[in-house]
Amino acid sequence: MAKRPNFLLFINDQHRVDYLGCNGHPVLKTPHIDSIAARGTSFKRFYVATPVCMPNRSTLMTGRMPSLHGVRSNGTPLPLNANTFVDALRAGGYSTALVGKSHLQNFSEFPAILKRPPPRAGDQVLGPEFAEAHKPAAGDGPYDQEHPARWEPARDFEMKLPFYGFEHVDLCTAHGDQVGGHYYVWLKQRRPDADALRDRKNQLPHDYVCPQAFRTPIPEELYPTAYIADKSCEWLDSYAAGDREKPFFLMTSFPDPHHPFTPPGKYWSMYKPEDMALPPSFDHGNQPLPRSTAWALAQRASGKANTSEQAAFAVDEREAREAMALSCGMITMIDDAIGRVLATLEARGLAEDTIVIFTTDHGDFLGDHRLMLKGPAHFEAITHVPFIWAEPGAQPARTTDTLAGTLDIAATVLDRARIHPYNGIQGESLIPAIGGSALANPRDAVVIEDDQQRASLGFDKPPRLRTLVTKRWRLTIAHNDAWGELYDLENDPYEMDNVFDDPAHRSVRGELMEQLAYREMALADRSPLPMGRA
Repeated sequence: MAKRPNFLLFINDQHRVDYLGCNGHPVLKTPHIDSIAARGTSFKRFYVATPVCMPNRSTLMTGRMPSLHGVRSNGTPLPLNANTFVDALRAGGYSTALVGKSHLQNFSEFPAILKRPPPRAGDQVLGPEFAEAHKPAAGDGPYDQEHPARWEPARDFEMKLPFYGFEHVDLCTAHGDQVGGHYYVWLKQRRPDADALRDRKNQLPHDYVCPQAFRTPIPEELYPTAYIADKSCEWLDSYAAGDREKPFFLMTSFPDPHHPFTPPGKYWSMYKPEDMALPPSFDHGNQPLPRSTAWALAQRASGKANTSEQAAFAVDEREAREAMALSCGMITMIDDAIGRVLATLEARGLAEDTIVIFTTDHGDFLGDHRLMLKGPAHFEAITHVPFIWAEPGAQPARTTDTLAGTLDIAATVLDRARIHPYNGIQGESLIPAIGGSALANPRDAVVIEDDQQRASLGFDKPPRLRTLVTKRWRLTIAHNDAWGELYDLENDPYEMDNVFDDPAHRSVRGELMEQLAYREMALADRSPLPMGRA
């Protein structure tokens, strides 16, 4: 067998595609990510499986949709008996490492919202083995390796490895200057006063009004992004000094850009809010507001909006521009960190054997339709993400409009590593598209799933959404809800004119509903294989 390549995967968090990758940004400069694109293939139509962190990261790892791997919303850990492509790489002889954010298990102490209905009076309540459709596996665990209790007070918790296939882990949990895990232990070792640096009461003076904009006193060199760069470079140094015949897979995973908006040092003031261009959908003019926007604006006007947590909320022009500027600062710091890791790859003589991949978990509204953060509104701002694949050596830059997504990453890596995929993997290898050819089984649509735990953005109960994206259209429907969205992305790229209920588009809507039904059928589980023909 020919020598198999190494893989270096960079992944960010709430990162819009129009801030780099496919479409660029008028102000933001990302020279190191641009250098990856300059010798790689950029996918112009790359979509998440769901615009929510834990389920989409679980899809990245398994190559399976949320409805199959079971992580349908934040709060459900990825089952430890699930095969991941990193498990397969490790079994196939790869050294595997994760530096940064995993979020395959819960890293907060918030209780679940969705619960089993209470029993009727007089009903017999059976034991915990009958709480769910599947009996719990004996000894299946632990599922609390990312939980904050494991790491407080800055305790160097011994993780059980391998962790979803990663035999080395430098873990980061949470976001901004509140990151925990191994990072928190590292920070406390360097700054015994670390808790005061992370205290909102001790933030540096600033005049920003954007909710969740906090000017952290943590120095740049001690911020989580710098830690992730340091640890990634350390791991590459260690690998280079060891058995270089064994290929590696390194995932360098940044919790930024994300709220709270806390770029440290010079990155806080690197971009000016007044230089930020508002998204075209910020002002709908005479067109009807989307239901999500109308609800969020009403909540903000009434004083009921919660602007301090994870749920999306409406913003005014100043708040949107400030969030955009701070996000650009976080992205530039990530770009600088990527530059350090790439320089180490080159200095250790590893670049000529390493495929470099860049992607992101999902997007952020950042003012689209006057919304902030993310939520059950499948605008392109949160579902359409960058994906760049750069083979080693001098390669011409290429772009492709192949419809693809997070679902395809696992299959693509395994294909390039020459490892036969496990049954049930649903993504398709993108290697032909990376080389400029058509996929073996070209698809004309991608599906996005979304099962929320709480009601927001105009839904009166926790919504279940399904979205179909084609070359031209975006259709979104909700379970037990007559509401829907239909946008002509070719003629209405900013999703300003919802024609779901337009009689003139009834036939298009019907065709797309049929296409969604067939695509959902294709995504039904094919694992396990039959044991015979009884």
